Formats: sequence, structure tokens, C-alpha cells
Amino acid sequence: MRTRFILIETSHPGNVGAAARALKVMGFDEMVLVAPRYANVLRKEETIQRASGANDVLDKTRIVDTLEEAFEGISHVCATAMTPRDFGPPTRSPREHFDWVLGKSQAKSFKEIEKLGEAQPQESIASIGFLFGSERFGMKNEDVYKCHVALSIPTHPEFGSLNLAAAIQLIAYEWRLALGGFPVAASFPESPLADAAQVAGLLGHLEKALIEIGFLDPEAPKKLMPRLNQLFNRANLTPEEIHILRGVAKAMIETAQAKR
Repeated sequence: MRTRFILIETSHPGNVGAAARALKVMGFDEMVLVAPRYANVLRKEETIQRASGANDVLDKTRIVDTLEEAFEGISHVCATAMTPRDFGPPTRSPREHFDWVLGKSQAKSFKEIEKLGEAQPQESIASIGFLFGSERFGMKNEDVYKCHVALSIPTHPEFGSLNLAAAIQLIAYEWRLALGGFPVAASFPESPLADAAQVAGLLGHLEKALIEIGFLDPEAPKKLMPRLNQLFNRANLTPEEIHILRGVAKAMIETAQAKR
């Protein structure tokens, strides 16, 4: 689904750069600025620095004069307003609304949604826009009224103030999560597990070491070795870990023999 982030009357270049970075890490790249304080905000040094490499997002960003221009091509618009309005679109949490947008929730029928004056049914939403107010004034009522829904990020009831870039990052994350997210890739490939023969070799080596230090009585071993066998099975040891433990066993034997 086409996704656009719309920033109204931004006053701090750093926030524009930070917003570009927030979008890029979540896989989005369409940003529109409506009447920013600085006409050259996309080329300011602070903007570029705060983008931290998201220059492609800045290069693609458009600057327009009106909100209507920013809405062109977008079928569903979400305002981000922490304070509910007594008139206008319904206020929802991002996760709740995104489930509805993507047809994941059947909690309300389309007829019920129509009665509330909400957006069109899920099937016809082909593009979505997220609208953010200025750092100084937040969202104006007249701008909120133009949207289908007001998204309110669930924050602490006594302190809900969010930096513009932080709010954009949260919305971008929630939307990406709703779309399926990105897989979390391991930093390194997982090591194969040690096979039964390797574990058996470790147990034999460790048994000798425990006898050498006097911890295991070979005449009355009880169930020590079977219990250690179960412990190592649960641990899912790798060959490297087997090698380390056998090194420990070897050192135990050598130390015990040296003291005789």
C-alpha cells in the first residue's frame, strides 16, 4: 500500500532529517512538507546530519504550499493528534486502526463505520497518509477535520508530549509491523549442534576428571553421570562448547595429578 508521511509547517530542520531517518529504517520513503519554515530545509546542514544517511528520502521529499496538494493521490488520511477533538473523526490507537485498515479486525461492520462517518471499507483503501502538525502548535482543528481518523499514541496519561521525529518513528514502526514487519536476522549464522557421539566423549572425559578431583566415587557413582547427560542434552551444546568443556576436564585432570 502506498504510504506517505506529511509534515505541516515544520520549524526545525533537524526534525526533518530525523524524520527521513525514521522512515528509511522502517522501509518508507515518501515524505511531503507543507509550508515548512525554511524553503531550503532539505539542503540545510542540520537536516542532512540528522538524516544519518537517509539522503535518498530527502532527495525524494516534496515541498508544497497547501495541505490539499499533499493529499493528492491519497485515499485514507490519518491525523496524529494526542488530544481527542469534540468534533471530527474518531480517535483510535494506531494498532487498532491499522488492523481495521488492513481488514484484520471484523469488530465493526461497514454499516456501523458508515454511521460514525469514518473511512471507506478496507477493500477500497489503496493508499494511506499520516499527517503530523508543527512542533510549535501541533495539529490544528481544521486540519484534523479533513482526516478520516485521529491516531493517538498510547502514552503516559500525565505526560504525552512527543518530539515530532519520535512520533513519526512510532507511527512508522506500528504501520510497518501491521504490514508484516521485517525479519530479524541473526548477526552470525547459528552453529550446528554437537552430535550424540561428541556429547558421549565429553561425558567420558568429564567422568575421569571428576574422579581425579575426588568429586565422583567410581564405587558409588549414583546417578551423577546420567544427570549430567540430561543436563548437556537440554543445553543443546555446540561442537565449540564441547571443545571448551573438554579443555576444562583436561585441566582438572592435569591439576589433580600435579598435586600428587
